[in-house]
Amino acid sequence: MAEYTIGIEEEFQLIDPVTRSLRSSVSEILKSGKDVLGEQLKQEMFQAMVEVGTSICSDVTEARDEVISLRRSVAELAEAAGCKLVAAGTHPFTDWESLDITPHERYIELENNLQDIARSIAVYGLHVHVGIPDRDLAIELMNEVRYFLPHILALSVNSPFWEGRDTGIKSYRSVIWGRMPRSGIPDTFSSWDDYRRFVEMLIATNSIDEPKKIWWDIRPHPTFQTLEFRVCDMPTRVDETVALAALFQSLVAKLARLRSQNLGFRIYPRAFVNENRWRAMRYGVEGNLVDFGRGIEIPMRELARELLQFVDDVVDDLGSRDALKTVYEILDEGTGADRQLRVYHEREDLTDVVDYLAEETLRGVCAPA
Repeated sequence: MAEYTIGIEEEFQLIDPVTRSLRSSVSEILKSGKDVLGEQLKQEMFQAMVEVGTSICSDVTEARDEVISLRRSVAELAEAAGCKLVAAGTHPFTDWESLDITPHERYIELENNLQDIARSIAVYGLHVHVGIPDRDLAIELMNEVRYFLPHILALSVNSPFWEGRDTGIKSYRSVIWGRMPRSGIPDTFSSWDDYRRFVEMLIATNSIDEPKKIWWDIRPHPTFQTLEFRVCDMPTRVDETVALAALFQSLVAKLARLRSQNLGFRIYPRAFVNENRWRAMRYGVEGNLVDFGRGIEIPMRELARELLQFVDDVVDDLGSRDALKTVYEILDEGTGADRQLRVYHEREDLTDVVDYLAEETLRGVCAPA
């Protein structure tokens, strides 16, 4: 199991402590933080966003330690810059038209190409890399694991608000990000060479200029020998980030073990997977997904328990059993979106939701002031 390494990237909101709206402070954080975090600290398209990424971790225990350390460091940098750190898929009320775009060649080109689509994607996600040295195996596993992406999205939903409205959608981040070209569930590919030819065609026809502009929910990373999972909303709590990473790693290890035994998981058409993806976006764990093998609807909470049972024979080898206990807590307590909605319905003020998110983001990370 040593080959299934983990890398975790988290995207954070930078918040004005008075107005609780998004605040363009990333330049100050980068200036003061590069000496501390180096390449683990990154800017993104919006000045009110900062990203941190772990190093290559051998297991989820190591990944958890790094995630906590990085959150603590970036929270201290944010405080020094006069703002707060928040982890969620969208900001509850800031208008995207008021946001400052990072004056970097990559983002200027993206804005010129995609216009308001690029200007409006003020959303925040969790990206998890799982190491797979064999590129052909990575493609085979990507084909199979697509089926489970809606299940994990349903566990991660954490963006019910957009521009001051309760959208009625548990992952409105997925709606906004879905406007991007080359996003969502990918097609299947027969081999690494088949995928490489696809990328080369896009580059040759000036559709993209480099492979990172393929923004699917899962993709083989063009540089690292990993599968990169990009489907999740940004979780508020550290334990949820670690649990989702552990679940991705466990799925890869389980499906690889089946293939080593000449057993494969059934590959479903993208249209079927997209039906479940919509249900996951809309309802989170409160809804039903479709078991297309049996042709019936099943409550998401039941499917989550089936998923944990499916990977159970690899989690001890991976050292992930404790991390995956948080999935049961999500099923009992609700998702990040459910918790945000409860705070809003109790207090009827979105600034209280932001305050709640700021507190939860640093729970178990920094000592209370």
